[in-house]
Amino acid sequence: MKQKNVLQKNNITMWSEEKIDRFRQTLLNWYDESKRDLPWRETTNPYYIWVSEIMLQQTQVDTVIPYYNRFIKTLPKISDLAEAPEETLLKLWEGLGYYSRVRNMKVAAIQIQKDFEGKFPENHKDVLTLKGIGPYTAGAVTSIAFNQTQPAVDGNVMRVLSRLFEIDLDISKVSTRKVFEEIIRHLIDPERPGDFNQALMDLGATICTPKNYFPETSPVKEFNASYLNETWEKYPVKKKKTKVTEKTFYTLMIKNEKDEYLYEKRPSKGVLAGMFTPIMINQETFKEQGWKLFNEEDDYNSIVRELEQYIAEVYKLKIKMNSQPKGILKHVFSHIKWEMIVFEALALEDNARFENLKWIHMSQFDKEMFPVPTQKVNNLVETLTLF
Repeated sequence: MKQKNVLQKNNITMWSEEKIDRFRQTLLNWYDESKRDLPWRETTNPYYIWVSEIMLQQTQVDTVIPYYNRFIKTLPKISDLAEAPEETLLKLWEGLGYYSRVRNMKVAAIQIQKDFEGKFPENHKDVLTLKGIGPYTAGAVTSIAFNQTQPAVDGNVMRVLSRLFEIDLDISKVSTRKVFEEIIRHLIDPERPGDFNQALMDLGATICTPKNYFPETSPVKEFNASYLNETWEKYPVKKKKTKVTEKTFYTLMIKNEKDEYLYEKRPSKGVLAGMFTPIMINQETFKEQGWKLFNEEDDYNSIVRELEQYIAEVYKLKIKMNSQPKGILKHVFSHIKWEMIVFEALALEDNARFENLKWIHMSQFDKEMFPVPTQKVNNLVETLTLF
């Protein structure tokens, strides 16, 4: 059989049926007694489960709960999501990051309206055709909402299985995920597949954690080869992360006489696509265009003059900058680290009329769909200002 060959090829020996049955019973008994009380576990509505799973990607459970509750209250039906203005979606998602995910959800909701008569599809292959849904999310939704024996393999599950079976495969590779999915197909409880998947997730999130792991406290320690052989510290195997790219930006908070600040809409592709930030000038781009870079031997006056001239030429706006930065902020994405040198400035005229520019009063900050880096800059400027 194909499944058996995949496991044999990777030197993984599957348990006997008797051991698998005992594992299922032990794991589910623990889950019934110890499962986390989460709002999306109070329903089998596939739409609600889908929303929770997308939000939980790269985000802690405690952070997600208020976002989930607000999202479902505002958009209780798939049709509501399909028809929601982008401004509403981005505001609901503000602070979660990875805004492409909520945009993809709207596209998928429109697909559901068009191709599936407004009902979330039950067929696993159909679910995989929806925008932004991959194998993990499809498996989670179909197993939990429709009781299908589909694997849902995330980082928590890979960590648990790596230690249970002492698997030496690199968990960052796509091919490795396929192996874990085959293992789950053998292990998953046919009567309670959704609970089984969630039990493995809970085990990885609360006991079989990356750090501070005490395998002797695990409910399934008798099945854990890495615990029995005292090798658990070796698992999971994961290659070193890709080096984070660092970028430095001169970040200008420009205010007019109406106490409004100037924001720029970012391009439709790339980091924070379509979101508003202050005018951010990439230091490297600034240099490549022939402008002077600040170095520690200079005072800030020289770079301020350069930036004032840059804004006048590029944005057709005359400004007066403070000679000292308001502060230096940092923000880390998954693969990029931003350093933002924040300057305050006064607009000497109010003629910034480019379509991608927008004046916003400080009193409206909490009503706008600002990404986290912009929120950090806003919070800095809301402290005692030099202007």
